[in-house]
Amino acid sequence: MPFTSLVARLPFPSAAVQRAVGIAAVLAQALIGVTGSVVRVTGSGLGCPTWPQCVSGSLVPKHDSGIDALNQWIEFSNRMLTGVVIAVAAVAVITAWRVQIDHPGRKRLVKLAWTMPGGVVLQAVVGGMTVLAKLEWWTVAIHFLATTPLVWLAVLLLRAFREGDEPARLLVPGRSILVALAVVMWLVLAAGTTVTGAGPHSGDINTHRLAISVESLAQVHGGLLVLYLLLLAVFGLQLLRAGAPKSLWQRYTVVWVVAAAQGGLGSLQYALGVPEAMVSFHVLGAMAVIVATASLWVGSRDRGPAVSLTAAPKKPELATA
Repeated sequence: MPFTSLVARLPFPSAAVQRAVGIAAVLAQALIGVTGSVVRVTGSGLGCPTWPQCVSGSLVPKHDSGIDALNQWIEFSNRMLTGVVIAVAAVAVITAWRVQIDHPGRKRLVKLAWTMPGGVVLQAVVGGMTVLAKLEWWTVAIHFLATTPLVWLAVLLLRAFREGDEPARLLVPGRSILVALAVVMWLVLAAGTTVTGAGPHSGDINTHRLAISVESLAQVHGGLLVLYLLLLAVFGLQLLRAGAPKSLWQRYTVVWVVAAAQGGLGSLQYALGVPEAMVSFHVLGAMAVIVATASLWVGSRDRGPAVSLTAAPKKPELATA
């Protein structure tokens, strides 16, 4: 393939470059979720009321459109940030591809890398549907939730750069607890979107809200977080019984710190009447919980040593007569 030959001409990415690309993928996927919350709390969700154009007849904001210029530029900037995320995703694919050229067995790495641009394109389409649906609360919920598996996959990609492709070997028992932990984490996130759907920050003053008491929804959201923490405690007992390595204990501790901080922030946010700034910090905390939980997930198993941190040895050239 012509493009493969072009990628093959690129320098082999060092271990530091591979790690940097993986970290950039995680940060980019998480950042787009946080900036989306900024659009919502500033009431800028329909600053660009059409899609893929910003306003009818223009891809960029127009000050004579009857829409507040600040709201237009906040929403337009968030759309442009998607371009940055796609660029990072493209770099991830090219980096993984270049690694596979020297190490053909690294197919899993390339597959994980391709989820980045594929997911961003899907997210852009979902975002367009959200705008066209005038920010109905359930479309906003889907738009946010569609980001969460991309953050998770980005953590898996970061790990894949620095591990092998052997069948996963569990470092401790209790994988079923980790599966349950991940499932409950997404239930917590989904419940959080219902609180948002009934809350005061709709993204636009004319958007329909979820007609259920915020207090009731917040109790469900908080109850699921308690269940998440209980499962985390049970997994800690598994680590203790199995004599888990120090690196896994460190990841486990980070999950506790992040989850507890997120719970405290959510409680404070609710008590203060959901101020705008705290909403975005709470979304940032949600992204941190996803990253920490995914990090615990990948840290609980071993796929063998990394084989692609350096270029493959060059084959000796055949002597010519």
